[in-house]
Amino acid sequence: MQGSSEVPERVFLDANVMFSAALGGESFGQLWVALRGGLISVCTSPQCLDEARRNVARKRPGAVERLELTLREVVTVAAPLALVPWAEGKLPEDDGWVLAGAVEAGAQVLLTGNTKHFGWAMTRGDLPLRVRTVRAYLDELLAAGQPRASPP
Repeated sequence: MQGSSEVPERVFLDANVMFSAALGGESFGQLWVALRGGLISVCTSPQCLDEARRNVARKRPGAVERLELTLREVVTVAAPLALVPWAEGKLPEDDGWVLAGAVEAGAQVLLTGNTKHFGWAMTRGDLPLRVRTVRAYLDELLAAGQPRASPP
């Protein structure tokens, strides 16, 4: 984990994380505290961004405004050009593009709520990035001595 005097850890957000962040909750508030405190930077791909916007508009239209406010702090990186060879056959193609986006963005962490498709990667230490749920990632930050704060 990165300390406040170091370069922030780059964290890639899957569409389902942005969807959940638009709905609120303690974990997502804590994630944004880490962002605003300079511990992390967050990014996503155009595909994940579009999916999050579509899903919020369709499933929770009352949260569209909150999503857009949340997205102000999320950097949109270039769309990935190719799938990641080491994950071929382990993910459905749409999730393969999520992983490819995180790898191409140079993220150290991919945050996703999709344990069904990404579960195989969540306990691996031999991959070029860590794949975590928001809660597991926040627990890692806490274990590394980062303070757990409430959102402002």
